[in-house]
Amino acid sequence: MKEMEQLELDAYRGEIATDMGELVEKYRAIFGWDIPEIDQAAADKLILAAMHKALDDLSA
Repeated sequence: MKEMEQLELDAYRGEIATDMGELVEKYRAIFGWDIPEIDQAAADKLILAAMHKALDDLSA
């Protein structure tokens, strides 16, 4: 049987994914405002790397 914490997390997994997607969109917009001729693929890699780093720092 799954632990209660896992069951609770499973209930919110979709919401977490939606929130993360909204964060990516937020920073895409900021990059777009600051850099009109942006390389979106490069910007996405930078945004995702920063998000990974922030998550790693939180889990440490």
